[in-house]
Amino acid sequence: MSTKFASGQRERLFRYGGSVPSTVAAAASVALAAEPAVKASPARERLLSVASELFYREGIHRVGMDRLLAEAGVTRATMYRHFSGKEALVAAYLHREDALARAGFAARHPESAEQLIHWIADDLAGTHPRGCAFINAAAEYPDPDSAVRRIVRDHRAWFREAVMRVLEAASVPDATTAADALVQLRDAALVGCSLDGPAVARPAFVATARRLFAA
Repeated sequence: MSTKFASGQRERLFRYGGSVPSTVAAAASVALAAEPAVKASPARERLLSVASELFYREGIHRVGMDRLLAEAGVTRATMYRHFSGKEALVAAYLHREDALARAGFAARHPESAEQLIHWIADDLAGTHPRGCAFINAAAEYPDPDSAVRRIVRDHRAWFREAVMRVLEAASVPDATTAADALVQLRDAALVGCSLDGPAVARPAFVATARRLFAA
């Protein structure tokens, strides 16, 4: 059985030498199946795929519903069968980004600080030409109580916990503080990828992250 997901997300989220490893594709299939319960349909998937690419590439507020519907080739009535409005579509986009990020992490399964650094560095270089989808979304939704900011907080809490578990298992001293520092350093590197490109951001991230764990 083949695993299918949007070509744009395939390139942006799991680009390893232009292909998607089977382990990542399998993990992504499982993770996407865990998204909030929805009524699946080709039209919904098409709309969400188009929205995901445009929201990430151009910004959420800059992309209007008329353009989304036109590019996805769906009617407004069809859209409302699957989403209550644009905010629900934004939430679905971020839930999918979260599921794919978790799948990528599970597929690589880093077991040491060095493996963790290289997974983050590879992810930076291969999947984030416009920085972090969650940081970008948070910048467009300043209300800390908004649904978008809650999704962002949940994603960041998962990532920090995943990093801390790896560091604790690797017997890194003060793994909690080290995880906090690595998450913040990754945030900076994600912004750097968007502004300066991965050729600058990746090696700078690796060199700085290694200093966190230097004896």
